[in-house]
Amino acid sequence: MQHGIHPAYGYVVFQDQSTGSAFLTRSTLVARADTLPTITWTDGNTYPLVSVGVSSASHPFYTGKNTVIDTAGQVQKFRRRYGMGRKA
Repeated sequence: MQHGIHPAYGYVVFQDQSTGSAFLTRSTLVARADTLPTITWTDGNTYPLVSVGVSSASHPFYTGKNTVIDTAGQVQKFRRRYGMGRKA
């Protein structure tokens, strides 16, 4: 890697606003650390804190609370509308 052309990359804590859960990961947002609030993590170190609206802790796909879309009904409706019968 060339020096001086890549953004800073370091540890940041992301916290889900809806569930309150947080996780520590690495991100280029560490470059904005002076403008972000901080949090003391379980290891005793202080890290920049980024609040997010949706994470894997609250997204319906990951929590198993997602709704199933009636795709079969949509296909049947399309076939009825455009006269495409099912061909074997």
